[in-house]
Amino acid sequence: MPMNGINKALKLQFGLINHENRYLTAEAFGFKANASATSMKKKQIWVLEQDENDSQVIYLRSHLGRYLASDRDGKVSCGAEKPETDCRFLIVAQSDGRWALQSEPYQRYFGGSEDYLSCFSQSIGEPELWAVHLALHPQANLLSISRKRYAHLAVSDDEISVDSNIPWGVDSLLTLVYLEGKYCLKTCDNRFLNHDGKLVMQSSQGTSYTLELKSGKLAFKDCEGKYLSPVGPTGTLRSGRCSKPGKDELFDLEESRPQVVFQAANNRFVSIRQGVSVSANQGDETEMETFQVEIDKESRKCVFQTKAGDSWTLVSHGSIQCTATEGGANTMFQIEWLGRRVAVRAGNGRYVCTKKNGQLAAISEAVGEDEQFLLKLINRPILILRGENGFVCHHKSSNTLDTNRSVYDIFTLHFSDGAYHIKGTNGRFWYVSSSGLVCSDGEIPEDFFLELLEQGRVAIKGKNGKYLRGDQGGTLKCDGDAADSSSLWEY
Repeated sequence: MPMNGINKALKLQFGLINHENRYLTAEAFGFKANASATSMKKKQIWVLEQDENDSQVIYLRSHLGRYLASDRDGKVSCGAEKPETDCRFLIVAQSDGRWALQSEPYQRYFGGSEDYLSCFSQSIGEPELWAVHLALHPQANLLSISRKRYAHLAVSDDEISVDSNIPWGVDSLLTLVYLEGKYCLKTCDNRFLNHDGKLVMQSSQGTSYTLELKSGKLAFKDCEGKYLSPVGPTGTLRSGRCSKPGKDELFDLEESRPQVVFQAANNRFVSIRQGVSVSANQGDETEMETFQVEIDKESRKCVFQTKAGDSWTLVSHGSIQCTATEGGANTMFQIEWLGRRVAVRAGNGRYVCTKKNGQLAAISEAVGEDEQFLLKLINRPILILRGENGFVCHHKSSNTLDTNRSVYDIFTLHFSDGAYHIKGTNGRFWYVSSSGLVCSDGEIPEDFFLELLEQGRVAIKGKNGKYLRGDQGGTLKCDGDAADSSSLWEY
């Protein structure tokens, strides 16, 4: 089980916004760069890579896999296939959170507008300043670099504590909300972190932070120029005294993996509370009934892990135990999605069933009632969807939904007997119209079905049996026949 930062930190992807509120864009034609776009889509997303020998030196890689470069005359290009000398830049962070990008070999600053970009200025003015708009999926786990512990909502203490060995359960989910060039941290119960450590219902200057980057790690600077850090024995997340970020003020963002509970045909929850045998014998949901789903990229098979790091594994006579500490064929299971229920097939080709005593065993050749489970996703009470062209967002002037926006709307997910209801901030529900459009002004909830098909991506099926997808015009429809790139969503 990846823990204490062994889990890979998310690659920092972002858009860069110039003084005219335009995004730095990498064009495919001629590998040219400009600053003309008014929103962040694929062409406006850049990946930050650090030099292996000098952590201060960074490279900016475009969506085409090419690197931003400047020659000694200040001419800017974006065609380098690998990071060369001309691609080396330094980030000079400003007090307002904006960046100046300095060519490391030539000491000149990068800036400009529209098609007129250069890296020839000897000083930093407004044209050389860039605001940073993160392009990561905004829901993640937050890891303190110094404490090697994860942040989570501590309801009893009414704070965000940084004392979890691993990010477990819904309380570890944090959402980065981008507002006017700054970021707020939102908990799973929709409260914002104020810089004094208190959790509040409304965003304000006190809940807004500028993001700074140091050695590839993130720091959050508050409105008074101080930085968030874990304080005291429970690691209360609040602004400290430091006006410069040290190790205590640095964080990594990590992908939040899906965590689920299974309920068997006997209406009992699948659990490891009784020992190593995986059995459906509990009447309530606790950490012992929660399993993290790791999905293999090639086979799309799943590993089910416990908080302690052990995985389900197939043992003799088809029994399922939670004893595996390493991956292998016996720890891989295939989920078959059956609408409101799922079936689980083990490495021996047999389906997992619930025996009379509640124990799980992979001994069935076909799916009947005892081979069906209700699967509930527990750590996405709030839902942000990003597809191949952008985020899902309410359309400005109709009841439809856009799928190509650089900003996102936050929806709430309500579980209902194997299905989910999706509700907007307006309190109305999603539904599928007779023409296949997904609308967001429903008075009554409509069932949608989530299928966890890839690591970090979900497919959503409507009650018409079709998948939700973004069409070429950027509208959300429910007419996909297969789960492909247009119908898989980061969530």
